[in-house]
Amino acid sequence: MAAVAAAQLPELVAQATDELGDDPFEGIAAGTHFAQPALFIAGLAHWKAAGEPAAAFYAGHSLGELPALVAAGALAADAGLRLAVVRGRLMEEASAVRPGGMVAALGGSDEVVRRVAAEFDLTLANDNAPGQMVLSGDAEKVVEARKALRAEGAKAIRLPVAGAFHSPLMEPAVPGYREILAATELAPAPGAFSCITAAPFDDVRADLLSALTEPVRWRDTLAAMRAAGAGAFLETGPGDILTGLSRRTLGEAVESRTLDEGEETADA
Repeated sequence: MAAVAAAQLPELVAQATDELGDDPFEGIAAGTHFAQPALFIAGLAHWKAAGEPAAAFYAGHSLGELPALVAAGALAADAGLRLAVVRGRLMEEASAVRPGGMVAALGGSDEVVRRVAAEFDLTLANDNAPGQMVLSGDAEKVVEARKALRAEGAKAIRLPVAGAFHSPLMEPAVPGYREILAATELAPAPGAFSCITAAPFDDVRADLLSALTEPVRWRDTLAAMRAAGAGAFLETGPGDILTGLSRRTLGEAVESRTLDEGEETADA
């Protein structure tokens, strides 16, 4: 990620370094206040390296909504980075106020995962795809839920995060993020889908704000884009995780792939 970012968007790397006091990629393991700006820059850098492909629809998973809005023409890149910096800092601070954790359930049935979430008062924070869901909440309850999921035959992995993201425990981050969103210029984004509402952004500021405490409905978002006419799903960020989630959700009948650097397309 660092090499592509430095080659494609050195001005954003410099901006982040100035705001954070250190290179975000060098400090990425230090916490979400570094990780979120780094992932924002990397997402845009890989999109730029791929030729800035245009598309009929855009969507991003969690923080990925910010680079998706930049690609859709709704948000300036420097303003998006500023949102990522503030978002990461506020979420890290909220995690210190209300510690929590997250556990990924892989392979278990939806019914079992939802039952375990209810039993331990956890939020279904990410509904990513069939057989891939993430629970979020109190750290001790996450530990117990992990045991319960394993007892039910699911593969349960504790995520390396310090907070209960996409759950009510992120509420302390809301006031500060609302303030920075109000000061950020945003243009209409008719082709951009919110991963929280699984529908085109209505009020972009309100939808981005709710993403702090509301679950990511990625499975529903993919289905909604498909229903709207999307015939191919192209992942332009670093890695290919979303490509795999698309294939699990929509099947092999719909093209889902990672866009290689230098490859251009406008048919998404």
